[in-house]
Amino acid sequence: MFKKLAIAGIALLFLAPSIMLVSIGALINPAQAANATCLSTGLTVGTIPDELDVTDASGYSFTLNHQQLTHAATIITTGSAIEGVNRDGVQIALMAALTESTLRMLSNTSHYPDSADYPNDGNGSDNDSLGLFQMRPQSGWGTVADLMDPNYQVRAFFGGPAGPNYPSPRGLLDIAGRESMDKGEAAQSVEVSAYPDRYRNYESVAEQILQALTTNTTAQPAGGGAVLGPVPETSRVVFPMPEGTWVMTSPYGMREHPITGEYKLHSGTDFAGPDGTPILAAADGVVTVAEYSGGYGGLVVIEHTVDGKTVATAYAHSWETGIRVTAGDRVTAGQHIADVGSSGNSTGPHLHFEVRIGGTNGEYTDPAVWLEQHGAADLDAGEITDPGGCTTSEGNES
Repeated sequence: MFKKLAIAGIALLFLAPSIMLVSIGALINPAQAANATCLSTGLTVGTIPDELDVTDASGYSFTLNHQQLTHAATIITTGSAIEGVNRDGVQIALMAALTESTLRMLSNTSHYPDSADYPNDGNGSDNDSLGLFQMRPQSGWGTVADLMDPNYQVRAFFGGPAGPNYPSPRGLLDIAGRESMDKGEAAQSVEVSAYPDRYRNYESVAEQILQALTTNTTAQPAGGGAVLGPVPETSRVVFPMPEGTWVMTSPYGMREHPITGEYKLHSGTDFAGPDGTPILAAADGVVTVAEYSGGYGGLVVIEHTVDGKTVATAYAHSWETGIRVTAGDRVTAGQHIADVGSSGNSTGPHLHFEVRIGGTNGEYTDPAVWLEQHGAADLDAGEITDPGGCTTSEGNES
């Protein structure tokens, strides 16, 4: 049965650092103003909660306190005011700060005793690194005074022509090809860490922070598009490809990347089928993304209301000319929205199908289980040919 194919995630040994004492001076932040601040990204930062329970990609759960969330709000507010920074960029910055400092402004008295004179959340000991992003004065990121200012660190992380360090060290906006990188790789390109794979562990945490601290006034997801008005409850849920046209080649879960060999989460389920096979909307909804999107290739994302809750489905790897809808279109379950292709990070014609709980930028869940739970077409109609790892796809998984 299809429902037996879910692959359990492998627990990683990431432990969130303990929460340190905070300085009253560090609590002052424009993101905490009584009225929410509307940002150029379309994000609106509202009231900062006292704490937020989060879970990382390894399955480890921990609690972020008010001060850590205040720093997250600074990253969102300051970053979103920089030209060229979109929601993806903000999420990448959050991932970097979570990894480097667990969203704490850290002094480093062993190298810079005067760093303790500035508002801080504790004392770090990583080389001569300081602050949220653990930037090093000796590497040219700035002075101690600069780097003990969270707003300065955020501007330095994003960089760009208006950044305080331009042209070196490079910020996110200075990284060539960043749009085609996954978020963990993009964070590493700025931080240049000795442990390059650890940033991906916090991608889901960064998304949880964004959902808790902000709303999106333009409903613009990472890839663009907009939801026009409320999405009505769907009339039904159907399988995303016609019966008899597909073969399941790689399930949702941890696996070895078929192109890079990296062991990571496969965020969807792959259904191989002939080039040009129709791809069907799994439920009634509104298209939020319809474009060519890096590793996903030709990508369509649709938001639905299912059982009174918002959920999005994503359909990847169509040829750019195979996308038959545009952002803002209302579609019905079973509507032909795209054609099977092999664009982006793909090694053969197939549909990479995702289900995201919460909407376009929500959390991934097992599509096979979700389809079965909602009475989609016979899930045993396709035969799994490669249960151990996909040989035909790689979703962007961003």
